[in-house]
Amino acid sequence: MSKPRLFSTLPRLRHENPLGLPRSGAPPQLPRMQRGLPQKRPLPSVRKTIAISSAKGGVGKSTIAVNLALAFARAGHRTGILDTDIFGPSIPTLLALSGEPRLSEKNQLLPLSNYGVKSMSMGYLIGEDAPVVWRGLMVMKALQQLLWEVEWGGLDVLVMDLPPGTGDTQLTITQQVVLDGAIVVSTPQDVSLKDAVKGVEMMRKVNVPLLGMIQNMSVFTCPHCNNSTHIFGSEGVARACSKHNVPFLGDIPLHASICDDADRGKPTVVAEPGSARAKAFTSIAERVANDIHLE
Repeated sequence: MSKPRLFSTLPRLRHENPLGLPRSGAPPQLPRMQRGLPQKRPLPSVRKTIAISSAKGGVGKSTIAVNLALAFARAGHRTGILDTDIFGPSIPTLLALSGEPRLSEKNQLLPLSNYGVKSMSMGYLIGEDAPVVWRGLMVMKALQQLLWEVEWGGLDVLVMDLPPGTGDTQLTITQQVVLDGAIVVSTPQDVSLKDAVKGVEMMRKVNVPLLGMIQNMSVFTCPHCNNSTHIFGSEGVARACSKHNVPFLGDIPLHASICDDADRGKPTVVAEPGSARAKAFTSIAERVANDIHLE
């Protein structure tokens, strides 16, 4: 008498593709809502929104962002700047602003203004010396408030100052907000460019139009002998733009006054509007305004 089999002799059913993914391995092209993802939408009462990114800290991104915003304002555009760096907000210092924002009748945050530019930042909501010691969930809740609970009152253009990196904050913004373009800032040396290129590729992955790259701290001119020195190298960003097919927007020089102006809360476009360095910011702003059809 044979012993009963303890397993089935039927052939095993195998599904080579249980999730129904395309053979290429790409996710199915379902609408974002069906995939449980938020729909992209424009920020309330804002006509054009651009993001200023660097993917690396310390390259002068915030200084460039605020000077571009001021250049837009001086050209007659209703302008705002949104500081999305939760852990290290810089806009309050750059615009010499402080104090907690008031709430509107609709319980929305009212921006603080200086030099004709409206602004919002986590720096207004916490103490100047208070660290933000939060985990990801709290950071995302704060970001949502900055994105959707600010009453801008009608803007022609909003400049978003993104934090360094290509993480949660950048991904949330690029997936939720309709952006008219992104600018990536870098210094000329390779250690900065390697991360800047990652920022470029991220924008491409999330389908944000790339307006171009800016080379900051491009050349230092000695105030005593007038000799020029490329302290961080030369044309590094221009070469990266050529290699990766990205428009090159221009150079911002390395000048002590740009730093001094920023530290005292009166950026160069306002402090020295006739200087060559202010004109460098203005020239880039004019090109960007033309590219996004800012009228």
